Amino acid sequence: MNICPLCGLPREACVCEQLAKTKQKIRVKRIKGKFWNPKNPKYMTVVSGLDPSVDMKKLAKELKTEFACGGTVKNSEIELQGDHLKKVKEKMVKFGFPEESISIEG
Repeated sequence: MNICPLCGLPREACVCEQLAKTKQKIRVKRIKGKFWNPKNPKYMTVVSGLDPSVDMKKLAKELKTEFACGGTVKNSEIELQGDHLKKVKEKMVKFGFPEESISIEG
């Protein structure tokens, strides 16, 4: 049986991830891609401020599937290919994050 090192409960009954979701301040921002061209703009959406107890790889996989895009987890941030700034907030709320803890930075 796996035991969570933070709360001491079995992994099936662990509530650490749910508690972490309510305590964090998530920032969503759009940045220009590496090869940005005004005629053909490429953007990247970055989700940062997530607590380490949240399974970021699982969350990134679900966001990539939801938006049909590529992406990765780097330096405790989720990077998504494309401009998904307006859609990320509603999907994060759907995944259990409180709406007031998510800020959108243009």
